[in-house]
Amino acid sequence: MYCSAGVLRRALKLHTMHAASPSFSAPRLATAQASPQRAVALWLLACCALVFLIVVVGGVTRLTHSGLSITEWQPIVGTLPPLSAADWQQAFAKYQLTPEFRDVNHAMTLAEFKGIFWWEYSHRLLGRAIGVAVLLPFLYFLVRRRIPRGFAKSLAVIFLLGGLQGALGWYMVQSGLVDDPRVSQFRLTAHLGLAVLIFGAMLLTALSLLDTGVLESPPATSVSANLRRFAYGVCALVFAMILTGGLVAGIRAGFAYNTFPSMNGHAVPPEILMITPWWRNFFWNMATVQFDHRVLAYTLAVAITWLAIALNRSKGVPRRARIGGRLLLAMLAVQLTLGISTLLLVVPIPLAALHQAGAVLVFAAAINVAHAMRTRPERAR
Repeated sequence: MYCSAGVLRRALKLHTMHAASPSFSAPRLATAQASPQRAVALWLLACCALVFLIVVVGGVTRLTHSGLSITEWQPIVGTLPPLSAADWQQAFAKYQLTPEFRDVNHAMTLAEFKGIFWWEYSHRLLGRAIGVAVLLPFLYFLVRRRIPRGFAKSLAVIFLLGGLQGALGWYMVQSGLVDDPRVSQFRLTAHLGLAVLIFGAMLLTALSLLDTGVLESPPATSVSANLRRFAYGVCALVFAMILTGGLVAGIRAGFAYNTFPSMNGHAVPPEILMITPWWRNFFWNMATVQFDHRVLAYTLAVAITWLAIALNRSKGVPRRARIGGRLLLAMLAVQLTLGISTLLLVVPIPLAALHQAGAVLVFAAAINVAHAMRTRPERAR
């Protein structure tokens, strides 16, 4: 178990002073050691909840075409929204200079502009709140020496990635303020992918802090070791599916081929390689991008089903991993249902937002299973 040097010194001092006392017990020492770990873990889990929320809000912002409503990146000054009629007119005037207003929303009124402004403002304000929620507790734990040994650098990297995420968000928005009224699908996918990576890093770190039975090396049995590697492979596969979902959203491929299981009557649409050179189809062709997303979903359905069965049947697998495998399978079933429904109903905003939220929850469930495979195997019963 990791603990800070200060906590360890105090625990050893307590042991020296009261070793002969019957009131001293091992559970007290364990509690003293675990307390900083638990506090840091709960803080990280709270940050995970905030990141999950901003991913959902970001999805709604994209679905309502609100992302280009704020034309400047002002991390400090931009914290305050327009407070007067003159402020609103000034913000609307800046938006009227964008390609989106000129080519798409030229008939938009000030009242309609406020509707899209508030989604983007909420998204940015939540991003600032996450920055504060990560930085201030991190500095507190650091100054008080309550960060468990070996975790300070990891937490610092997570914070730096959060700062990079804010800059990447503006870089994405900027791509839609020049000539094309749509943001780059690559920047959108990178922005989504980095958010999910930050979420995963926080969750994995929190689980490691909460789990007192984590091993430094893989479980002893080869079956468990292979399953552990496969579980991490499933995590990578879920992340890849999220990235393809970002590309689907970026080129609005969800508004095409709104049939299932076929794609407008075809298992493989004939126009899947219509763009030359061929590799551009994987990023700009709606048929190819949606086909890739579907194939990954089918692959995940097979992989997660096999993983859940293997976890349930294999000996030496931690109970948490077996339960986590069943939860992961259930979450995937819900996510596939949401994805199919979103497609068939031509991307209604509530369903599409739930689908994006579900992707993060499936990723979290996959991380939980992979992390559980690092714990000490249970004795055979």
